[in-house]
Amino acid sequence: MTLINLNNNITKCRKCARLVNFREKIAIEKRRQYIDQTYWGKPITGYGDISSQLLMIGLAPAAHGGNRTGRVFTGDKSADFLFKCLYKAGFSNQSISISRDDGLKLKNLYLTTALKCVPPEDKPKPNELKTCFKFFKEEINHLKKINTIVALGKIAFDACLNFYMQDYDLKRKDFIFQHGTEYLLPDKKILIGSYHPSPRNVNTGRIDENKMLKLLKKVKKVMDR
Repeated sequence: MTLINLNNNITKCRKCARLVNFREKIAIEKRRQYIDQTYWGKPITGYGDISSQLLMIGLAPAAHGGNRTGRVFTGDKSADFLFKCLYKAGFSNQSISISRDDGLKLKNLYLTTALKCVPPEDKPKPNELKTCFKFFKEEINHLKKINTIVALGKIAFDACLNFYMQDYDLKRKDFIFQHGTEYLLPDKKILIGSYHPSPRNVNTGRIDENKMLKLLKKVKKVMDR
């Protein structure tokens, strides 16, 4: 199966009734400021440089971000912060991510999510993540040159561990989520945790531009080992 075929299968998936109902409900009701727009309202695929060394993983599309625009980390405040940093670090050709046709191109980076649909209250159920893991696994199989994974947020970090625990005997106590801490995975990839670039984390100072750029600088060094 090619990556194009995989992405087609992802966007057609309707296996989790709770997620299907929620994503489509949001697409119908919409947020007032986007009332004239047509929401994507379907699962979101990964995107970026398929020859990249870096895989960045979020938890899931945002209700009025990716679920609206059809691209993860696109059209919301988290995207505004993240892409300002990715551009300065040399991982993208521009500092904005607002729509699928905005001209954005990622450099040595592939961006995806553990869960392909937006979950209610941003809290997926274990069975929903497990269903999506097959897509994540196939994505990794297609990305032959990935040597580093950055997990944005603890939930994405734990989802990544859960994915690996399906095939490997990992002890969760050996993988503590901390911003900037790196771990060696059984397949020799390096997993690095990062605070999620959510408005709450940015507004409270848990993550800021300097901290994110420092982490991305470290990531580049890890990638080049």
